[in-house]
Order: sequence, then structure tokens, then C-alpha cells
Amino acid sequence: MTVTQKDRRVLGHEVVLVLALSLGASGVSALISFIGSVTSAKPLAKQTAQLVTDFAPGRPWLGLAWQIFAIGTALVPVALVAHLLARGGESLRGTLGFSLDDRARDLGRGALVAVAIGGSGLGLYLAARGLGMNLTVVPSTLGKVWWRIPVLVASAIQNAVLEETIVLGYLIHRLGQLGWGTKGIIATSALVRGSYHLYQGLGGFAGNVVMGVIFCLLYRRWARVTPLVVAHSLIDIVAFVGSVLLAGHVSWLPPPR
Repeated sequence: MTVTQKDRRVLGHEVVLVLALSLGASGVSALISFIGSVTSAKPLAKQTAQLVTDFAPGRPWLGLAWQIFAIGTALVPVALVAHLLARGGESLRGTLGFSLDDRARDLGRGALVAVAIGGSGLGLYLAARGLGMNLTVVPSTLGKVWWRIPVLVASAIQNAVLEETIVLGYLIHRLGQLGWGTKGIIATSALVRGSYHLYQGLGGFAGNVVMGVIFCLLYRRWARVTPLVVAHSLIDIVAFVGSVLLAGHVSWLPPPR
């Protein structure tokens, strides 16, 4: 796809709007939340950041409806990106490598990345929390509703699809079309990823910036988003489901509800 000066202006506006409707807005929200946390009289480690919560406690069917709604609407920016790519003769599959064409290799690569990133990420989180730089992250506060585990798994996959499509595949591709250099692209993608995790504290921000750099390098090497979606999904599934199984058994998670 040949990009003219006029096209660059249009694409630049497009990138700003896509981010403003998705993870860029989440980054601003996370910054405001972080400012509120650090200006609170309570120490960061004594505060909690809750990820998947019950929107209708005591009303399981209504709660499930809200969860399905939240997951579905969170994926609308991905559909928007697919639409915008298609208008230019591109696609999620061909341009970003988001497909099931190489399932075995993608799964293997994703699993290896998840093991490496997940283990080191937990260590960094615990260290940051111990130093008072991070809130206590509570992946799930869902009660013992029958749909708890399926919703947690679906939420993990939704996070992965949204984040890797937008801040990895799409952003890297568009910034490249805009003429950005490799270092600037990687730094921007990683910082955007870190920004919307800032609500967790400085540890969450730093850890996700590092993860963002690693994911960018792997994406540029493999030219496929799918293995990174797999890796991110596995990391979040273990975190979400693990929080349910370990709640009350480890000091860094509150007792089960």
C-alpha cells in the first residue's frame, strides 16, 4: 500500500481516534486513577485494583448479561480496526497475521512466551508491592456464581485480542506507514501498553512496558499477532482463574467471597 502525504494525515487522525475510543482512553483513565491512589492517605499496597467484578451481586443472570455485554463492547474497537484495514485493501489476517493458519506453531510459541513473561511478571509484581509501589491487584471479585470460570476465561481472551490487535499489530503497522522509525514505534507501543496498566501502580506500568517491548520484538520477528494473543490469553487465564483457586491461601490475595 503506497502512502501519500494526504494519506499520512488521514492515517494519523485515524490512529488518534482508534486509541481515543479504546486503549488510549483507558490510559488516561488509568492515569487519573493512579493520581487518586498516590494522593490517598492509604499506602498503595493497602489499596486494591479490582479487575473482573460482579455488576449485579445476588442476581446471577443479570450479572451474566452484564459480563457478556462488557466483553462484547470491549471488542468493538477490534471490529473497527478490521473495517478500517479492509477499506484500504488490508486485513487482520493478511496484514497483522491474526488468523488460525498456523495453529500448532502459534500455540507453541504463545505457551513459551506465557511461561517466560508470566513467571517474571509475578515476581516483579510482588517486588513492587513489597516496596509500596503497587496496589494489591485482585483479578476477580466474582462470587461463587456458576458462570464465574467461563466468564474469567472469556475476559482473559477478550483482553488479549483487544490489546494485541490494537497496540501491537495495528499500531505498529500504522506507525510504520506513517514513516516512524523502529525505535520510536516500539517505544510508543510499549508506553501505550504500560499507560493503561498504571491504575495498578508503578510496578504494573513498568512491567507492562517491558512486556510491550518484548512483544514488539517478537511480533516484528514473526509477523504474526496470533502467538502473542495466545501468550497474553494464557497469562491472564492463569491470573484470573488462579486468583479464584488461591484466594485466602496466599498473603497477596484477599480471602474468597
